[in-house]
Amino acid sequence: MRRALVPLVVIAALLPPAVARADEHSIIRSPGDHPPYFFEAEPHLLVGYSGPFDSDGNFGVGFRGTFHIANGFVPSINDSVGVGVGFDLATNGHVLIPIVMQWNFYLSREWSVFGEPGLAVRYQSVPGARNVNVDPQLYVGGRWHFSDQMTLTMRLGYPTFSVGVSFM
Repeated sequence: MRRALVPLVVIAALLPPAVARADEHSIIRSPGDHPPYFFEAEPHLLVGYSGPFDSDGNFGVGFRGTFHIANGFVPSINDSVGVGVGFDLATNGHVLIPIVMQWNFYLSREWSVFGEPGLAVRYQSVPGARNVNVDPQLYVGGRWHFSDQMTLTMRLGYPTFSVGVSFM
């Protein structure tokens, strides 16, 4: 058995080493190396209100606008910070006006991820009453940059899950 392995070990030792190429396209360690923009407009569909697994099956539409305010908190990585405001209308009659801080991390030319903590004014109309509350918001999301000026954006969090297209 050992004699059969000797030729395989010799051949493996003579082959050139494989080079990991995944890092070749990474831009996370290139601060500011992302498409420049001042405002991001994102119309989206709500796939679920109160989360993606909402038993009521509430859907809706919305819009989020984010203003780029800085190239990020960490000078050694490719990140940016923005302030986002929006409007979501769910089929159950809930209206949500979120105000968030968006922290973006640009992983490659094609992919970026973000986190969004914030607050939202929630308006709910029920028979005989109207209810206005301020709720905490927390989202994580990702973008597929299919061009420098457009992305497919997914946002998962509380209280909504959305999919949309962002225009930078």
